Amino acid sequence: MDRIAKVERNTKETRIRIELNLDGSGTANIHTGIGFFDHMLEGFARHGFFDLNVEVDGDLQVDGHHTVEDTGIVLGEAIRQALGDKKGIRRYGDCTLPMDEVLVLCALDLSGRPYFCSDADFKTERMGGMDTELVREFFYAISYSAAMNLHFCMLRGGNSHHMAEGMFKAFAKALDQACSQDARISGVLSTKGTLEG
Repeated sequence: MDRIAKVERNTKETRIRIELNLDGSGTANIHTGIGFFDHMLEGFARHGFFDLNVEVDGDLQVDGHHTVEDTGIVLGEAIRQALGDKKGIRRYGDCTLPMDEVLVLCALDLSGRPYFCSDADFKTERMGGMDTELVREFFYAISYSAAMNLHFCMLRGGNSHHMAEGMFKAFAKALDQACSQDARISGVLSTKGTLEG
């Protein structure tokens, strides 16, 4: 069964269209209007082996907040839809990833219960054309829209670009692991018999 989702969301602040294939090869076609954010999403697709198309028309004349947060909402929904009934998936994933001087840990659970926690403390206000505080907003939005438990621990901080890139790549690797199939799993990996909250 193909694990593919296409999600559109249109508001007065943003118009977003995302196509996601969880079993892709890492190809990406990203246009958000924020160059640094495009770079992060391209890294996410490449390192998670997800095929990802993202088209965003946001109110960047205000700032990047709505564009980044709403993209997280739509990407989270695409992940949730592409996973379907979650039968046979490993459910949990984690990655400790080095990015030059930075070391970041990402752990997640596709539990159907949203929760987000991060101790990443950026020392600069911006990276290229993106506010550093929007990294948290993006991952918070994904965690709640996809109904996943998502944690980041910044084991060693440093350059803001390296910290953000490390988080996106670690998330990709952890998500790829959690989404992967395990033949030993019958149904879903839960004593409750469901991964829907």
